[in-house]
Amino acid sequence: MKQHHAAVADAAVIAEAAAILEEGGLVAFPTETVYGLGADAENPAAVARIYEAKGRPHDHPVIVHLAPGADLDYWTTDVPEEARQLAQAFWPGPLTLILKRNPQIPDAVSAGQDSVGMRCPSHPVAIALLQAFKGGKGGLAAPSANKFGNVSPTTAQHVRDEFGLDEHDDGAINGDDACSAAELGMVLEGGSSEVGIESTIVDMSRLATHGPVLLRPGHISAQQIADVIGMLPAAPDQAAPRASGTLESHYAPRTPVTMLSADALADTLPKLQAKAIKVALIGHALPADWTASAHAQRVLPADPAGYAYGLYAALRDMDQGGADLILVETPPQDHAWAGVNDRLRRSVFGSAGVIDALLQK
Repeated sequence: MKQHHAAVADAAVIAEAAAILEEGGLVAFPTETVYGLGADAENPAAVARIYEAKGRPHDHPVIVHLAPGADLDYWTTDVPEEARQLAQAFWPGPLTLILKRNPQIPDAVSAGQDSVGMRCPSHPVAIALLQAFKGGKGGLAAPSANKFGNVSPTTAQHVRDEFGLDEHDDGAINGDDACSAAELGMVLEGGSSEVGIESTIVDMSRLATHGPVLLRPGHISAQQIADVIGMLPAAPDQAAPRASGTLESHYAPRTPVTMLSADALADTLPKLQAKAIKVALIGHALPADWTASAHAQRVLPADPAGYAYGLYAALRDMDQGGADLILVETPPQDHAWAGVNDRLRRSVFGSAGVIDALLQK
């Protein structure tokens, strides 16, 4: 397993990574959202290696990443004008479009569905890799580079931590969760992901009957989409395509995590402290008396973009700090925070009763 430690990969390293991918291997690479675990989207065996490495359910589709200027008609059978307008407005960038899959594209990337999710990332390392891979005409299936359901990685070190990879460039692996060097051929370094949460996903595959449908909120808002195509995306319906990162439980640390309002936190923290329960706090307006009593804490920016940028790193850091519980202060609930609240809602799914259980010990 090889690693590259420069913010912008040089041509030789990119060529080597592209060769690994063209031979059916896996490469972890940075995007502006999170780090992805990439494989040749047209090679079902390579895509299957992603699922195996992540422990990902085979009915959960992956997103295909394309180079700037890629031919959407190669990948799909129907690209509505509105989808082209969105691609023109937001690509390269954190927007995934769901469109009808061309039957020549293996259904391994779409979990058997007749649709496929596509986006063009804006990170310079990702763009360089996509331009080198198959001469810029290929696509990389690339879900987040972590074990399925865990917190997504926003640095190369997060990827190494997730898969038990050794820091050194020798292919060594450590621990029960280690991904074999044959499975992960290279980790490309690209600094911290600029956005920090996964892309907005919009279903455009049923435009004539359902209009645009927002399957996953993200950095690009529903209103920004409406400003381009003149239609506000609808909420997901039961017949909507399955999409990446939309299960109820997702993005979760190993440490129990729950979310409370500021008032509920003020009431709960003294009770937990009295029981000597070690609490890690994450919030955007944590008073000094709260953080003084916490086992660990992270104050994130009070704006949605800054909060999103630091969220996954905060969850990972708090998860490794030996706390009994991670408490997240509920962020604002307006539309600008939709992406952040979506990720937090999934990360705390199933946490009801966690605090009571700890207090009753």
